[in-house]
Amino acid sequence: MDHSGHGMGLLPFTLGRGLAWSADPFFLVACLTALGLYGWGVVRLVRRGDKWPVGRTVGFVVGVLLVLLVTCTGLNDYGMVMFSVHMVQHMVISMLAPIVLLLGAPMTLALRALPVAGKGRTGPRELLLKFLHSWYMKIVTHPAFTIPMFIASLYGLYFTPLFDFLMGSTPGHIVMMTHFLLVGLFFFWPIMGVDPGPHRPGYLMRMLELFAGMPFHAFFGIALMMASAPMVKTYENPPASLGIDALADQNAAGGIAWAFSEIPSVLVLLALLFQWYNSEQRQARRTDRAADRDGDKELEAYNAYLASLNARSR
Repeated sequence: MDHSGHGMGLLPFTLGRGLAWSADPFFLVACLTALGLYGWGVVRLVRRGDKWPVGRTVGFVVGVLLVLLVTCTGLNDYGMVMFSVHMVQHMVISMLAPIVLLLGAPMTLALRALPVAGKGRTGPRELLLKFLHSWYMKIVTHPAFTIPMFIASLYGLYFTPLFDFLMGSTPGHIVMMTHFLLVGLFFFWPIMGVDPGPHRPGYLMRMLELFAGMPFHAFFGIALMMASAPMVKTYENPPASLGIDALADQNAAGGIAWAFSEIPSVLVLLALLFQWYNSEQRQARRTDRAADRDGDKELEAYNAYLASLNARSR
């Protein structure tokens, strides 16, 4: 289907029709390229005898498949004329796919797989490192940027003419979907991403960053659910062949947006707690190894301090 059209001829939505294959060339090529590059990195590590966690590979593949699910199936067709289906696309590509993609640690894999350039030379690995530590990345991964952008992607898009403009053409639709994915990646990366980044606060601060944006997401969903008239022009007059009411469909879209404010929060919180636990375990192992090397001088010093306090009290 031409995504700049109006969905004429579409039958009423069913799960089977929504999941039927209907590839968007841009996202199909992008996803296959991402899988190919990731697979190349894993194979390169394995061939030289290095290990790469299977869980990370599974996470990245699942993330790419989620992007394919909402861009290369009937969901992409129906999302052009049904607000509720579009909201499923938005939530999956901005709040589910980024989480599992980040758990796949693609930047870490690239840094380990790409060859080191010769002395005084700059190769792909050096360019990637420079990019990861650039001023640009410091800005786009800082909560002062990521949280407002996360909120603006809802209110500043759907409640302004910008949404209708982007939905009016295939390139505009691609730009919008790509924007959703990038906003999700940059929002969740500093919070629970495995890859190194310029902004990486402590675990408690990461939890605060996570919950700072979620209430606005819930309020957005509630606003759509409580509205008494269609709020987005694109979905004001759905094709008669769909047999749907525009307001009821908008209310359903609001319910989907509201529900999705909870699901990613739980997933990210679990990932954060798991990472925090592993971090504490690694720190404990480092402390034990240091104690083995120096004869536990820190414990001896502490015992000596306690003995001195005891001597003074006599």
